[in-house]
Formats: sequence, structure tokens, C-alpha cells
Amino acid sequence: MSAAGSPTTAGLDGKTAIVAGASRGIGLAAAKALAAGGATVVVTSRRAEAAQQAAEQVGADAIGVAAHATDEAAARSCVDTVLQRFGRLDILVNNAATNPAFGPMIAQDHARFTKTIDVNLWAPLLWTSLATTAWMGEHGGSVINTASIGGLSHEAGIGVYNTTKAALIYLTKQLALELSPRVRVNAVAPGLVRTKMAEALWKGHEPQVAERTALGRIGEPGDIAAAITFLASDAASWITGEVLVIDGGQHLGDARGYRS
Repeated sequence: MSAAGSPTTAGLDGKTAIVAGASRGIGLAAAKALAAGGATVVVTSRRAEAAQQAAEQVGADAIGVAAHATDEAAARSCVDTVLQRFGRLDILVNNAATNPAFGPMIAQDHARFTKTIDVNLWAPLLWTSLATTAWMGEHGGSVINTASIGGLSHEAGIGVYNTTKAALIYLTKQLALELSPRVRVNAVAPGLVRTKMAEALWKGHEPQVAERTALGRIGEPGDIAAAITFLASDAASWITGEVLVIDGGQHLGDARGYRS
């Protein structure tokens, strides 16, 4: 139902979206899904070439912008470019992430810890602040943060990454309150998805991971993109501050003992 109480669809015609961190994986899939839903999409990547290549995959109306997620000047320039070219900014997907800190938490150095915090936590706050100040605060909008089921549990080796995702979930809920009622802020929490970033967790032993998962497979970027598109749309107009877990049932535990 829409805010007015009438039925609505997930159509995004006439809306403009920024997908930060969209050169591949979940970000690229989300950009494609938003464009397929009718939105005009702006994709960002650290490198101009990667951003342009992603835009070409998204569609003829998409544009690519070089912007490192933590570079405030680049982020501000991207938002300004969107408003100058399209006149509105309705959807922001904060998807940029990094995971340079592997191993026990106490073994991490300050540089790796800081980089992970900056990209995974500060960048979503930065981009949301810019989008809200420039457009959404007055006209409304939807922000979707890419968190992780790691932010809801504990796992050896990626404690720093998971800590940032747990903090991003908190940030999502805090911003949902602070920016209400005009701006909706939600998050998706993917499980193990077939992306290059998560490759070490599935490549070479995918059948074993799939067998343990309730729905019998690891995730695909499109699985997450579909949820992002829903949260961006008016079909989710009464949803804010929520974290949508999309993991095929991985958080439920090992499914092998329940199969005949």
C-alpha cells in the first residue's frame, strides 16, 4: 500500500538513483535491477573506466562517475552532477565495501582497521548526508545500505569487517529515525553471495556450502538486487529502519541433518 492507502507497484519510473560501488557484484546487479524497474541510474566506482563500463552494462540512460566512496569532494561532485543533469535524487544505494583485515581482531593494525571503518561505515553516512542535504531532506527518498549477516553473528577471520557491518545496521536504524518522515533508510544483509569479494568463502567448496544452506545454493547478486529494488520502491513506503536478511536460510544453521 502507498502512504495514501492505495495499491502501488514497484515501478520506479521517473526516479533517479545513485548506486555507490557498482562496478561489479551486488552493486552492478542492483543498478541493473533499478534501471529495469524504470529508474535512471548513476553508478560509481573508484576508477572512471570501471564506472563507465558498468554504466554501459546498466543501460543507455545510465552514467558512470569516478568517486572513491570516502572522498567527500568526489561524492559531493557526484551528487551535484546528478541534480544538474536529472534534477532529482530519489534513491541512494550505499554498496561500496572493503575487507582488507583478515585474522584475529587483536592482530589487526590501525591502517587496515581504519580503512575498513572508513569505507564500510563512514562512506554510507557521508553519501546519505550529502543526498539528504541536497535533495531528499526536502523532497523525500530511499536509502539502502548493504550490510551483511556477518553484522548479526560472529565468525572467525573477518571480525573487523563484521564489526563494521554491525555498526552499519545500527547506523541504518539511527538514520531512519533522524531522517524520518521524508527519508526512508533500510539495509539488506546478504549471506554468502557469488561475488569476487566473497570468493575465498565459496570458491573451491561451493557444493559443500550449498549443501549446508537451507535453500540448497549460495546467493547470486540478483537475489540481493531484487530486495534492494523492493526497498527503493513505493511498495516499501511504510518500511524504514529495517534490515532484510537475504541468505537462503544460512543463518538457520546446518541444514544437512534435516534432509531425508
